[in-house]
Amino acid sequence: MTRPDEATCEAIVRGRLSDPFAVLGMHGTPPAITVFAPDAGEVTVLDGKGKPLGTMERIHPEGVFHLAFEKKRKPFAYRLHCRAGEHEWEKEDTYRFGPVLGEMDEYLLAEGRHEELWTRLGAHPMTHDGVAGTSFAVWAPNARRVSVVGHFNAWDGRRQPMRRRIGGGLWELFIPGIGVGEIYKYEIVGAYGDVLPLKADPVAFQMEHAPGTASIVAAASDRTWTDTEWMEKGRRDLRDQPVSIYEVHLGSWRRGDGDRILSYTEVGPLLADYVKEMGFTHVEFLPLSEHPYTPSWGYQPIGLFAPTSRFGDPDDFAAMVDHLHNADIGVIMDWVPAHFPSDEHGLARFDGTALYEHEDPRLGFHKDWNTLIYNFGRTEVSNFLRSSALYWLRELHVDALRVDAVASMLYLDYSRNEGEWLPNRHGGRENLDAIDFLRDVNTQVAERSHGTTIAEESTAFPGVSRPVEQDGLGFDFKWNMGWMHDTLQYMSEDPFNRRWHHDKMTFGLHYAFSENFVLPISHDEVVHGKGSLLNKMPGDDWQRFANLRAYLGWMWTHPGKKLLFMGSEFGQSREWSHDRSLDWHLLDDQRHAGIQRLVRDLNAVYRGHRSLHARDCEPEGFRWIDGGDADNNVFSFLRLGHDGDPPVAVICNMAPVLREDFRVGLPMEGRWRETFNSDATEYGGTGSGNGGSVTADGQGWHDQPVSASITLPPLATVILTPDT
Repeated sequence: MTRPDEATCEAIVRGRLSDPFAVLGMHGTPPAITVFAPDAGEVTVLDGKGKPLGTMERIHPEGVFHLAFEKKRKPFAYRLHCRAGEHEWEKEDTYRFGPVLGEMDEYLLAEGRHEELWTRLGAHPMTHDGVAGTSFAVWAPNARRVSVVGHFNAWDGRRQPMRRRIGGGLWELFIPGIGVGEIYKYEIVGAYGDVLPLKADPVAFQMEHAPGTASIVAAASDRTWTDTEWMEKGRRDLRDQPVSIYEVHLGSWRRGDGDRILSYTEVGPLLADYVKEMGFTHVEFLPLSEHPYTPSWGYQPIGLFAPTSRFGDPDDFAAMVDHLHNADIGVIMDWVPAHFPSDEHGLARFDGTALYEHEDPRLGFHKDWNTLIYNFGRTEVSNFLRSSALYWLRELHVDALRVDAVASMLYLDYSRNEGEWLPNRHGGRENLDAIDFLRDVNTQVAERSHGTTIAEESTAFPGVSRPVEQDGLGFDFKWNMGWMHDTLQYMSEDPFNRRWHHDKMTFGLHYAFSENFVLPISHDEVVHGKGSLLNKMPGDDWQRFANLRAYLGWMWTHPGKKLLFMGSEFGQSREWSHDRSLDWHLLDDQRHAGIQRLVRDLNAVYRGHRSLHARDCEPEGFRWIDGGDADNNVFSFLRLGHDGDPPVAVICNMAPVLREDFRVGLPMEGRWRETFNSDATEYGGTGSGNGGSVTADGQGWHDQPVSASITLPPLATVILTPDT
């Protein structure tokens, strides 16, 4: 190779060398070496045994060195010895190492079918050509130059520009001597020649604790799991299983002394013990992907492959999941593919163009959240998001993803006025690219992982939880937002007025089996001035607590899986705040402790009686006894399982009136146990009830063959099961 000319040297020192591997490193026959070492006054080339082979010529005053080896005919291994004044050091030359990625990586990425994208992109500690270091790879097809920067090169983007792989828009670089714990970013010269703000790695596995924004080289995925038995169960069809979800914001569930935020490893055992004691089957975490802004609760993520460093590193996160699995508790995490924040270190205009997002704000901007919308029609973008979903499920053993804000993905006019959106190619409002993306994600999750997907979808879009092959979106479950809104509105009414709102409680049964539903009382219902669940209930203190107990009884016996936000299980009084712990001291008050005992017992009843969960998603699993008793504010119904499963009768009295000798129709004569009564004294109630059982005689009632005369406590839910 001839000595680089002045223009090439200027490109090197100005950071404008588009193809560094064409100039830097060893080239030609006989071979010659060119290096850029702006911090060195002198550079000597050493052979593989450390023997000096010659001092390089400085061919540019800002640190370009060159040396030709006229007597050698073949390439050889070498190191560099550098000197600056009295300081001396040795190093490997980054530009003597070949590529790590292969042509298949380029092909699969361009096709949008690199289903294990995380194994190739991002930062991977490895040994390459016998030398330890880290391989970096990033997608930036329109960039003119991409460099890895960090403390190891004084954050100087001129020093380690990456190799560009033309086919797929990938950039890669193996940097010797860089290991686990090193922080880094990408310096990108954008499509129009400007140096962009430093970017975090989109496929980083670990990131700095906020307010830091750098990526961190994480250890290779060789962690030891002890949840083998749990994982070997494989993909679970949960439709006929009890699913009772405890929704948690990890930073405010519990805190340590001095309001200290607990780590993954600290909170994992505490949470596992509590959730198991309470009888919940799953924990659902508000997003734990890395996010720059704490008050976003994780719903504006930057790192879709990185557990947030607020609570520890990825191994700590894995340890928490492992601990929960060993307590037989499933792990659900909120996953946010609907939008991303415009923070300059993130994905926004990543290579100087609208790469992950749409250029046109009518397609690419959420004004409600001040966030950007992914371009789901771009194969590389959908591949990136799909790989993120699979990463959490496969590598970090998460069991299910609750997909946030699905409605905003499905409709091009979501929260937009006329003229603020663009129709699809057929002139409609559906986002066809997003629909295809969601179907693809759900298909890949089903085929390539043990995971379940749950949609937060608030409209009547058809077939959200119908299989893709039946023209559905392919989710396993959908949040029943209509049920939540209607029933909370009913419960907020003064009992005197409830007779005129009776349909708010019954309407949900008209569509209860149109989807596989989760009944969500989530974080969204206890923030932004909405008040706590307890304080949504009307009346004096006695009525508020009784109403809440009755409502939870209604919820746990209604068709659909259950989700309850933390704090609601003991009647948290204050509205939830992300920056303080739950008010655990309230459990010193027996009324709050009673709510907690009630939820624990409801979980036990729900899990212990198959008729309360086995046909949650089938109309055959529910039958009204009397759904029209509006004057009395009473609802009564049967929950039914499969052949051989005893029926369960539920009677809810939503009036503050004790009803004695209240006759209710039942399907079987004989003794029926009062399996649950929300007015029991151990829950803080009056203790009104039926002495443990009632007897159904031959008198038909409510279109049932027999009936029983019962005492129906005020503002209470009663569960009866046949004594078989």
